[in-house]
Amino acid sequence: MSVERFSLKNKIALAIGGTSGIGLQIALGFAGAGARVLPASRTKEKVDRTVAEIEAKGGAARGYVADATDTAQLRDLARRVLAENERIDVLLNCQGLTILKPAEEFTPEDYDTVMNTNLKSVFFSCTEFGRHMLAKGRGSIINIASLSSFRGWGRSALYGMSKYGVVSLTETLGREWATRGVRVNAIAPGFFMTELNRDKMSPERKQEALRRTPMNRFGDLEELVGAAIYLASDAASFVTGTTLRVDGGYLAMGI
Repeated sequence: MSVERFSLKNKIALAIGGTSGIGLQIALGFAGAGARVLPASRTKEKVDRTVAEIEAKGGAARGYVADATDTAQLRDLARRVLAENERIDVLLNCQGLTILKPAEEFTPEDYDTVMNTNLKSVFFSCTEFGRHMLAKGRGSIINIASLSSFRGWGRSALYGMSKYGVVSLTETLGREWATRGVRVNAIAPGFFMTELNRDKMSPERKQEALRRTPMNRFGDLEELVGAAIYLASDAASFVTGTTLRVDGGYLAMGI
């Protein structure tokens, strides 16, 4: 196989949540692999900063401001993006948040906040842009799952439920759209110190994470980029409905 199969040259990639943490690193990686990148998030300052960073490194980018949890804004985002670009070849769904509490202390408001961001917005992003991809007969969607999609973690009931849903959604759409040219996959990152978890994880929780990770270290955000580029590229043309674990061996850990 030629390494050109891993290139994203001439592809257009929309990165929702692509202005911070994991999403930002993957957006930069897409640009480095040759894609025109469209970072989108609810904060204009972050969008502008991401576009500037991509362009400073010689990449092509155009930013969009939208709150993906608002279905009207998401629909408008799809309208604007598709009107201003030829097509969307790759969709990255990297929007996410967490709230840590004992399960019995979560409120209905907490539930709505987590589910709207981590699952509802991902579903409707997939369908809004998936509809366009299906009409074109090609496309790659990459969702961000979690280790909590596969294991029960204390104080993380809502987050785990939402991320379990992301894996189920990925498998369902992968199955449903397989013969129509649209691939849907996910990445389940291990422990990476991002804005999402750096301050929310206690020292004890961080130590336990290291103890359970065979590589005995946290991941570097750049170590997620290769997985994302692979899933977005033609090299993964026979891969769909899969959740790729980038976890330093965490889920393989036994005694």
